[in-house]
Amino acid sequence: MSSSLVNITLPQLVIAALPVVPVVVLLVKWQLAWGRAIHALLRMLAQLLLVGYVLTFIFDASDWRLVIGVLGVMAFTASWISVSAASEKRRAIYPAAFASLLLTCGFMIALITQGVLEATPWYDPKVIIPLSGMIFSNAMNGVSLAAERLISELDNSEPFEVARGKALSAALIPVVNGLFAVGLVSLPGMMTGQILSGVSPLIAARYQIVVMCMLFATTGVSSAMFLVLVRRALGGATTSL
Repeated sequence: MSSSLVNITLPQLVIAALPVVPVVVLLVKWQLAWGRAIHALLRMLAQLLLVGYVLTFIFDASDWRLVIGVLGVMAFTASWISVSAASEKRRAIYPAAFASLLLTCGFMIALITQGVLEATPWYDPKVIIPLSGMIFSNAMNGVSLAAERLISELDNSEPFEVARGKALSAALIPVVNGLFAVGLVSLPGMMTGQILSGVSPLIAARYQIVVMCMLFATTGVSSAMFLVLVRRALGGATTSL
């Protein structure tokens, strides 16, 4: 294998997809939810091909207005998904989720792209959009876990301060586990991709350190900010924050 990135062809994609077949066959044979699995696979295929074409257009255009538009869509969508578990209170707590994601992720995107990677121009879509996807998705997951745990604890008559602490701890579990596992149990996708494309493992490790710090901070701050802002929407407890 050469040190340059392999241009994966259609036949190679088919080879990569072959291990999927026995799993689907097993689901059919055991009369499980094989239709849902096939739907998920086809949807994944369509979504990734579509986003590939869309990103190609955005990268070629290199227009800051398109980049800001994409970030706006990310913020709106991630915020809405993050409160999906709170079906009855979803609209009430959405503003808190949106504000926490927008402020935290916006700051983190600016810090990493300008302070660390020194993107030129500042709106370089090849830098901002991939990083923003990682930042928003992790913040979304953190806020989602925090919201679900907070509401569950409040429904069990826990004081708000106790529920808030448990919610923040729950939100941080996946990212903390990731910190423990990285380099020992797993090589994250970004690091693996860089190594496969010929980048020195030492340089790839530095990039991954930046990413892991970025994700830990984003998840923690966005979840904490959400838990502070959401209190009024939930008609919080009596003691002060």
